[in-house]
Amino acid sequence: MFDSVLNSHCHMANRYDSCFLCVFMSIAVTSLLLCAEAPPAAVYIFGDSTLDVGTNDFIPGCLARADFYFNGIDFPHSKPTGRFSNGLNTADQIAVLLGLTKSPPPFLYLLNDPSTFQENILQGANFASGGSGILNHTGQVKMAISLEDQIKQFSTVRSNITNKTGNEEATGRILSKAFFLISIGSNDILEYLLNPAPPMSVLEFNATLLSTYAYHIKTLYELGARTFGVLTVPPIGCTPFARAVFTGNDSCFKPAQELAAEFSLNVAILLDNFSSQVQDMNIRWQIRFKNIAAACCGNGTYDCNQTASFCSNRDEYLFWDRFHPTQRASELAALTLFGASEPLVAPMNFSRLLGVNL
Repeated sequence: MFDSVLNSHCHMANRYDSCFLCVFMSIAVTSLLLCAEAPPAAVYIFGDSTLDVGTNDFIPGCLARADFYFNGIDFPHSKPTGRFSNGLNTADQIAVLLGLTKSPPPFLYLLNDPSTFQENILQGANFASGGSGILNHTGQVKMAISLEDQIKQFSTVRSNITNKTGNEEATGRILSKAFFLISIGSNDILEYLLNPAPPMSVLEFNATLLSTYAYHIKTLYELGARTFGVLTVPPIGCTPFARAVFTGNDSCFKPAQELAAEFSLNVAILLDNFSSQVQDMNIRWQIRFKNIAAACCGNGTYDCNQTASFCSNRDEYLFWDRFHPTQRASELAALTLFGASEPLVAPMNFSRLLGVNL
């Protein structure tokens, strides 16, 4: 179905490096739209730590957690919430621009209160899990929830909506007006590059990653998703972690840059192909910081925790820790997704996509 995507190749590292200086992680966006004319009635969020608002706090034994200081130091009451950030993350910032009073809470949090579960899920839920990936084995050592399992959780949500509405047709109408936000793939690439004896070649890895992502997107569509915002993999070779672990200096790690760039391009082709095969979807493509290399909290090798040192001028840093953006960077990313024009967001931004006035 998506075989033509696997034959496409791209060398975009140089473009990513230049954009990286201007906008958080040089986010590239693909949006699939079913003629949305109003803000979404619900927002469902999938992915990794970029969008995780506390999912991993509810996973016993999970090793990828951010529920400790200095995370959340700029959150209300300086409270660590499980977000891999000094404050709000990209999921929060996008929710604010959508006109929501707050970001949808973790699915596992909503599940703790059965009496309000069916009512709350009509407004949305966040399934994103820090450390997770497109491939099931990615993040499993840390006990993250894979994208496949996140979609299974959403399937539970869908069943509950049907139970509440009483019929499948009503469920379909509700979900067709919802917004599905996804950001994932970075951990798959990093784990592959960190493996001293990878089980497959680079070409095989790329093909497997893309075909698996295609399967997941198709599954979400079959479950009723119609409007997507897909954040592609950023230039992860320039994160403080990659600079420290792979290069040992201030330069970006080229293999990670190339894998991320190629995957991002192929995802775009994949989504274009998919949208052409269904009748109710149309394809839509869619600041500087004084310090873009170092981590504000900790450094490129160690995690941010209560024993680490951290910067006081956090708004001047692109990275909060060795992987994740600062609150300010997430804010600028969300504003870019909503308000920028080409070439940063093409051919339309989230504001036009969803009929939202900033």
